[in-house]
Amino acid sequence: MLNYIWMALLVLGIGAALVTDVVDQADNTFKNGQPFAVEITLNQPFKKGVSKSYETEIFVRAKDFNKFYSQSVKNDFKVKGKVTFDYKKGRNTLYFKVSKSTPDFWKKMAKVSGKEDDLLGQVKKFTLVDSLHAKASIVLEKISFAKMKDVTNAAINYAQIAVTIALGLIGIMALWLGVMKIAEEAGLIKIIARVVKPITKFLFPDVPQDHPAMGSMIMNISANVLGLGNAATPFGLKAMEELEKLNPNKGVASDAMIMFLAINTAGLTLIPATAIAIRAAAGSSDPTIIIGTSVFGASCATLTGIFMAKLTTKFHFNFKNFVANIKKNFRKILITTVSVLAIAVLAWAGALNFVGKLFSGIDAETFKVAVNVISTLAIPSIIFSFVLFGLYKKVNVYESFVEGAKEGFDIAVKIIPYLVGMLVAIGIFRAGGMMDVLQDLLAWPAHLIGMPKEALPMALIRPLSGSGSAGVMAEIMTKYGPDSLIGIMVSTFFGSTETTFYVLAVYFGAVNIRKTRSAVLVGLAADTVGIIAATFIVNQLFS
Repeated sequence: MLNYIWMALLVLGIGAALVTDVVDQADNTFKNGQPFAVEITLNQPFKKGVSKSYETEIFVRAKDFNKFYSQSVKNDFKVKGKVTFDYKKGRNTLYFKVSKSTPDFWKKMAKVSGKEDDLLGQVKKFTLVDSLHAKASIVLEKISFAKMKDVTNAAINYAQIAVTIALGLIGIMALWLGVMKIAEEAGLIKIIARVVKPITKFLFPDVPQDHPAMGSMIMNISANVLGLGNAATPFGLKAMEELEKLNPNKGVASDAMIMFLAINTAGLTLIPATAIAIRAAAGSSDPTIIIGTSVFGASCATLTGIFMAKLTTKFHFNFKNFVANIKKNFRKILITTVSVLAIAVLAWAGALNFVGKLFSGIDAETFKVAVNVISTLAIPSIIFSFVLFGLYKKVNVYESFVEGAKEGFDIAVKIIPYLVGMLVAIGIFRAGGMMDVLQDLLAWPAHLIGMPKEALPMALIRPLSGSGSAGVMAEIMTKYGPDSLIGIMVSTFFGSTETTFYVLAVYFGAVNIRKTRSAVLVGLAADTVGIIAATFIVNQLFS
């Protein structure tokens, strides 16, 4: 399934970019070769007939700019540059830099033309008003294949980002798998596994309770729930490696793998620290207000992921025989679905009530301090307690740590090709403009469930990119305010879901899984329900 998704991301991204460029060329969107009226102020008196360069300030009227480029700029603006008059060659060259106050359209043109902050052109008409001021017509440099250049840049940038992420994981992987090895040899993982056996036996019936895979999965899920993302990934990759050892069909996702990734892609976290931090940086008066809504949304996503994983693996789901499977098992599916939904509704209601009472008497500043303390002390406490327990059990902790760290290095290097492939495809998909097309297509369905159109970009980007979704969330909150309905909604989206495609690419890539079976469907189903649940609860509480 990942093969088809990867190809779809590439084809749709490049296709959208190509179509956009063809339309731009046909409509002459960038007004190539057409003169545009401006007013120029020189830094020294103009000398007619003398080849010379002048530092200039170019004044542009908003109404002229809007009419010429079909834009909606509100205010007049100025740019600083240089004009060179060359009477021997009969050419007057213009150069200027864009700035924060420059309209986005010119910034886009500058980015396409070469360097990201300058534009070149020619002065075609130059009529002096006095020795320092003139009215002029300028023709800017030709702009073509703007979107395709964006796609090219995105492919290169995302490839570099993928390698940076993978190399950054080496140290983290070595650290946590080294610590994990100490806990494993000391018997601590088996003790933890026995405590949560009733839950793990239901979720992973095919995995022996004393197998190393179980301990790694427990540690991964615990780290995710506590918001310790840096610790969760190494445990998750180790879990996938151990699950592959149990897998009778190498290269094909097992039932346990699908369930494990369903829980991971649902993104259940008690304290969405990243979203809270971004809200605080955006100036929110109550950055922790999203804890209850995020827990609700993520709980819905997690229950959906578990249900879909059980459903698709129990009835041997496959995409080729989708209709046949539904008809064959319709009664079982219907009974199972109704039962799970009934339990889920009661669980969601109870969880929401509990979370609301739990945090109702705590002020934002106190909770913020508590979150910071927990985040600061959690990782050192885990490392210290694991090593201390190892010493108590007379484990050679240093040698055990080094042995586990070696495994971490190997796993981190192994995922680089898979991470590069997926992130480059996502980058091309975004840069090509397909996200804009999806936003237009989904605007009406989003309105039906109460999601403002302005929040839709966050819902679409979240399954694709963690850093991208964080940037989109920050941008939306800057524009509409972190404590607005839209600001609360997008930060709840962030806390209620996970970057599904990143997780699938990294975790499956670590063990060379080629056939993912229903893992993608399960992950996207969890994301969809998480987004819908987040939209619902935010509207109920803050609309």
